[in-house]
Amino acid sequence: MIEDNIINKEANERTVLVGLVTLKQNEAKVTEYLDELDFLARTAGAIPEKRFTQKLDYPNPRTYVGKGKLEEIRLYIEDNDIGLVIFDDDLSPKQVANIERELKVKILDRTSLILDIFAKRAQTATARTQVELAQYQYLLPRLTRMWTHLERQRGGIGMRGPGETQIETDRRIILDKISRLKNELQHIDRQKSIQRKNRGKLTRIALVGYTNVGKSTLMNLLSKSEVFAENKLFATLDTTVRKVIIDNLPFLLSDTVGFIRKLPTHLVDSFKSTLDEVREADILVHVVDISHPAFEEQIEVVSKTLQEVCGAETKPVIMVFNKIDAFTYTPKDPDDLTPSTRENISLEDFRNTWMARMANNCVFISAKERTNIDALKNLLYQKAKEIHTERFPYNDFLFQKYDEDYDGEE
Repeated sequence: MIEDNIINKEANERTVLVGLVTLKQNEAKVTEYLDELDFLARTAGAIPEKRFTQKLDYPNPRTYVGKGKLEEIRLYIEDNDIGLVIFDDDLSPKQVANIERELKVKILDRTSLILDIFAKRAQTATARTQVELAQYQYLLPRLTRMWTHLERQRGGIGMRGPGETQIETDRRIILDKISRLKNELQHIDRQKSIQRKNRGKLTRIALVGYTNVGKSTLMNLLSKSEVFAENKLFATLDTTVRKVIIDNLPFLLSDTVGFIRKLPTHLVDSFKSTLDEVREADILVHVVDISHPAFEEQIEVVSKTLQEVCGAETKPVIMVFNKIDAFTYTPKDPDDLTPSTRENISLEDFRNTWMARMANNCVFISAKERTNIDALKNLLYQKAKEIHTERFPYNDFLFQKYDEDYDGEE
């Protein structure tokens, strides 16, 4: 595994975050993105101390932010013993080299931070291989800045250093490793494909959603398993599959890796074998954190990623709005004639809107407080039953009817 970008306990973990207000993202969006970057940084083990933002039409091609803002960041770093600066967007190798030269501290962008978290979270051989592939694909175009100490400083005979040769050597080594890792993932993919075939024709339901919306908590609740879950981003990297029985109906439930904004394409490609569970699912359960102020944008991010994963194939989707126990809103004063905002919409208003939009294929729950779980089970039962009876027309159910007091779980 590459450890160049890993934030470790020995390193100075105090950090500052940097974002841009551009033509494509206003100040409110930048604040929201930096909130998420803050959460990502804390998940990786860093301690964000301050945020810097600047209004530019587009990122500075040399240093991302302007010269004055970079100087302001440099002075803050020197005065406050900061060892790391994290940028909210991807940086080019040239930008990283220029910024490091000016600030003289470690520089990470959003992608390298996510890769660091993935590296820490990877537990199985599959996840570690996927993360390593993504790391090498990220590193490949950034080799040049790693060998600046071998570049030619002056021209002339006898001054031609080994810089270019070493870069080409490293590039070949990394390309070879990428090829080997891709072959390993193809082998893993074949193994997982055989495993899926061995599961028979049971209905498959996959939990999908943005990271940290409560998928693993819901998985534990429905399957009575002990899937790792905590209030951090990307707690789950490996797909977990469990057999669940609701009433007299058995089906397979899988918990998948969460999605996030600006997720690099090569990262999605690396996790292809993990996302195959999504591709082969009969029903998708889209879990949403309704207490998050930007949950509707998170829904769009997940829907777009699912479209990339599943292509043109359409699958039945159940929307599960989780964390209703954490939902808050501000009732609007009757005399207030200004337009309503997101903060003025009640849970009941959201419920009515989404029920109509999803043709009642949605449910509002709290997995943590076990609120409205019976309604979720009933909805899962009805949808899984439709597929099960179509698949087994002469044997509707594989299990005998349980007693009324049975809670419907394995």
